Amino acid sequence: MFPRVDPTSTESWRKLEEHYLRIKDLHMRDLFREDPGRFERFSIWFEDEILVDFSKNRVVDETMELLISLARECGLPQAIESLFQGEPVNETEGRAAFHVALRNLSSEPMRVLGQDVMPQVREVLEKMREFSESVRQGKWLGYTGKPISHLVNIGIGGSDLGPRMVAQCLRPYGHPRISVDFVSNVDGAEISRVLEKSDPETTLFFISSKSFTTQETMTNAMTARKWFLDRAKDERHIAKHFVAISTRRDLVERFGIDPRNMFVFWDWVGGRFSVWSAIGLSVCCYVGFERFQEMLLGAHRMDLHFRNAALERNIPVILALLSIWYNNFFGAETEAVIPYDQSMERFPAYLQQASMESNGKSATRLGRRATWSTAPILWGEPGTNGQHAFFQLLHQGTRLVPVDFLAPARTHYPVGNHHAILLANFLAQSEALMVGKTQEEVRRELASLGRSEEEIERLFPHMTLEGNRPSNTILFRKLTPWVLGALMAMYEHKIFVQGVIWNIYSFDQWGVELGKQLAKRILPELEESGPQVPHDSSTRGLIDAIRSMRGS
Repeated sequence: MFPRVDPTSTESWRKLEEHYLRIKDLHMRDLFREDPGRFERFSIWFEDEILVDFSKNRVVDETMELLISLARECGLPQAIESLFQGEPVNETEGRAAFHVALRNLSSEPMRVLGQDVMPQVREVLEKMREFSESVRQGKWLGYTGKPISHLVNIGIGGSDLGPRMVAQCLRPYGHPRISVDFVSNVDGAEISRVLEKSDPETTLFFISSKSFTTQETMTNAMTARKWFLDRAKDERHIAKHFVAISTRRDLVERFGIDPRNMFVFWDWVGGRFSVWSAIGLSVCCYVGFERFQEMLLGAHRMDLHFRNAALERNIPVILALLSIWYNNFFGAETEAVIPYDQSMERFPAYLQQASMESNGKSATRLGRRATWSTAPILWGEPGTNGQHAFFQLLHQGTRLVPVDFLAPARTHYPVGNHHAILLANFLAQSEALMVGKTQEEVRRELASLGRSEEEIERLFPHMTLEGNRPSNTILFRKLTPWVLGALMAMYEHKIFVQGVIWNIYSFDQWGVELGKQLAKRILPELEESGPQVPHDSSTRGLIDAIRSMRGS
């Protein structure tokens, strides 16, 4: 049975509240000065490829012990087993959340409702291998006999954010003859820009929608279909240029796609955890099946770590507990993810959905309103760009913003000394957030520059940095498919742990449904002769204004 524990009712929560009052004013500068072994104790290596340093956090040994105790009281070990046993942890929809099976490269069976799903998973993976190899080897030909050289993935949410992010991260592994683009926004600007540079003879479209009814995806898909047929003229050619990743064979066939070009996945695959499935087919064609499988393997190795490592040395568990510490005891409302790798530009956006759609809930697993804070707002941009944009707030703002810094020790792009400068900034920012600059240090600095006492008194309040701003540093050897897979799984499991302790369901997303329903209701009203139905005065006035503006 999946645990249903009010975290605030636990003895550990009460002790953490008391502990917070005792240590909230401790400064990390002092903690490091008094404890030479702090880094060794508060850092974890993952398979000699990823180093997670959480020593720059406002914690001591007792803090971590109490947080681990909280995890145990909230039933985390049982919840982890429930996840890996294929139990319906998505209880509001009666489904398992079994994305871990998609990257299970061992011979172990994995069961949902008693049925081993691995034969189905391996069958789809084999079909993905065969298809991607035919595209990459130039054997999959368009309607005029030319090989495919342009891939366009049409999806939204997890059917876009995951593949888009992975393709960008793994661009160094992309096929030199093949380019890839992604379309998600129903704003016609995005698909227009992609189609402008597309050649109907060499473009392959991937329509990624489990239901094959998602409004944004199918609107873009129908636009791509019309664009293609305006040039190819014959509907029979659709079979050469469109594939579907869906569960609805009937709708796929009605669209004109040959069912042999349809790739399935299952109701136990949530959208934001679906890039491991056939939703990742465009990535597979771009970087190759072998690289895609390496990504699965990295995630699988993190799955094993998460399932088997002691909570005290379990990376996703530690990251989740630190997030809870700041969110629920320090009152931090946001978290920043800053990758010092331009290839990871979309990584924060990918994590935004994974975290905020999963844990942005206020109803507990008992159906009551949570009286504690749940998901923090997650955001971020690549370093060093962020340093010249929002780091001012991180260093001197009134809000506490915990930060995850990520960087590769080695780069795919060894241009001059660019990477050394990047890494120097990566290390400097976490250190600066931690140590800050005291009034005394500012005064000495200004005096050494020859500033008068009057100037020093005027300037020092503006130049003082209090420091004591927490961060995690996640250093990896190189951004390989294996490392990327491990990092993605690490954050997935962090999110799961948070949901368990906050006593919420992390795998549904009912909050997005109302907007979709109202949009379908409003759409006919935007036409000049469309119907008018009751709305609040603001919505009614805006609809009328749009009709007037479009009419004129």
